[in-house]
Amino acid sequence: MKILLVDDHALVRRGVAHVLREDLPDLTIVEKGTAQDAIEATQTTSWDLVILDINLPDKSGLDALKDIKRVCPDLPVLILSLYPEAHYARRALKAGASGYLTKDSAPEEVTTAVKRILQGGRYVSAALAEQLAADLGTTSGEAREPHEMLSDRELEVLRLIGSGNTPTEIAEQLTLSIKTVSTYRARILEKLSLRTTAELIRFAVDHQLAK
Repeated sequence: MKILLVDDHALVRRGVAHVLREDLPDLTIVEKGTAQDAIEATQTTSWDLVILDINLPDKSGLDALKDIKRVCPDLPVLILSLYPEAHYARRALKAGASGYLTKDSAPEEVTTAVKRILQGGRYVSAALAEQLAADLGTTSGEAREPHEMLSDRELEVLRLIGSGNTPTEIAEQLTLSIKTVSTYRARILEKLSLRTTAELIRFAVDHQLAK
């Protein structure tokens, strides 16, 4: 079995690889640090699983996930994220992920998730499974949190604003024009019924969206 492990922090990659090799010694694990490296690797090499961080320096993990699934629709992807499940898990699963784990998960949970996905299954935590089940009882227009009304790109812009990035820095990170970033900011303010950048930052911090 070959696993592509993508995270911009070498310490995290080494830790996850160590945990997996302890229980699955026959795994071949290749480490990458950027979304572009991950996308290129999936285009040139066959993999059994990709473990993908959602917060990468050159591109959102959600965008990388979509790019990977366009080229390799049957390739399983496990999202390993710093952010709580409530913020990104539904979006990741909708985009084609086979599972979602937070980085504060117990080591044995990471191994369990990988084993299940390699066997052809999907993996979500018990808490997320309950949330998804509860969603079945709501109407399609209802949102559990205000930021769930945002598009994937709007949520990414909000996260970067909350982390203290300037419009220029956001434009560079997302390969957008400053004008487009300003348009996204205006849409976010309107959808969240906020007025200023300071209020956006406070919202992002209060909802654990800032890095």
